[in-house]
Amino acid sequence: MHCMPRVLVLLASCISLGGCYVMHTARGQWGVMSKREPIPKVIASVATPPAVSTQLQRVLGMRDFAVRELGLPDNGSYRSYADVGRPFVVWNVFAAPEFSIEPRRWCFPIAGCIAYRGYFSEPKARKYAAQLERAGLDVYVGGVAAYSTLGHFDDPVLNTMIGWSDVQLAAIMFHELSHQLLYVPGDSSFNESFASVVEDEGVRRWLSAQGREKDLESYRRYQRRYAQFAGLLIDTRRRLGELYRSGVPRAEMRQSKQATFARLAEEHARLKAEWGGRSEFDRWFASGINNAHLISVATYEECVPRIQAVLDATGGDLAEFYRRMRGIAQLAPEARKERVCRLQASAESVNEHGSN
Repeated sequence: MHCMPRVLVLLASCISLGGCYVMHTARGQWGVMSKREPIPKVIASVATPPAVSTQLQRVLGMRDFAVRELGLPDNGSYRSYADVGRPFVVWNVFAAPEFSIEPRRWCFPIAGCIAYRGYFSEPKARKYAAQLERAGLDVYVGGVAAYSTLGHFDDPVLNTMIGWSDVQLAAIMFHELSHQLLYVPGDSSFNESFASVVEDEGVRRWLSAQGREKDLESYRRYQRRYAQFAGLLIDTRRRLGELYRSGVPRAEMRQSKQATFARLAEEHARLKAEWGGRSEFDRWFASGINNAHLISVATYEECVPRIQAVLDATGGDLAEFYRRMRGIAQLAPEARKERVCRLQASAESVNEHGSN
């Protein structure tokens, strides 16, 4: 699986970048890649628990579906398995100033500038987050079960993904493969929103192809709830942006900030009541919520409505959708953001570039 030369390049880059962090990520990546085994070999092993074998069998079918029906890359990704011996493969650190909705960004040779910094060790992530907090930033640390190396490596199925429902497994696989299909360095919102749209469409088609109407309805119900919750977070972020630009004294701004988050909690409680008293999103409020929490959702969701409109305009033709999105990806950053991420953008504006 020939990943050693790339890892050596990453290690060499530490000299020019001067950072222990790049060394940490290179070692972490090599640690994951070195544990890979072909899925058929894992399935055939008597040491593999039956539940793991069953899920990996399903993965092979999902992987073929991704290529055949979704037009996603046909390569070695998700055709191997790796047990990294921990509940998450990476912990992402999100940060923002106390009075800003704009994320702190970190820039890297391959991914460009992104709105989070990932660690293969939770203690290292927490330690770095504590440093940012001492500097006065709002911080959030979230565990990640999978990530994409954008086709630079053959990404494995991880033990962190095993134990989920097969719907969740299909969703994350379709999402991560989408990054290999289209990725704009430095534009996290565009990349994650594009992958989220492909993920949702892929899961719906995958469940429909199997005639699993009950599971499809459950998935749609969850997506509706997630969209409602994400909408609350994005609206809260918009209100905070207006507050932070208002120029009111800092003490008053701090008080209004807390009131805005209290309003979010109340709005979520009302949604929870509408859902029958249960919510998958209670964990968001367990340890307090801040600007950085909102960034972690906005990164994945803020461009989804406009990108979904592009797909809808093609009548569900994924090949045409990918063509249009590649065209939009080539725009200058501000023009691209205006096209698919501004809330006021019209459907006609969204599709204008791809139709030319």
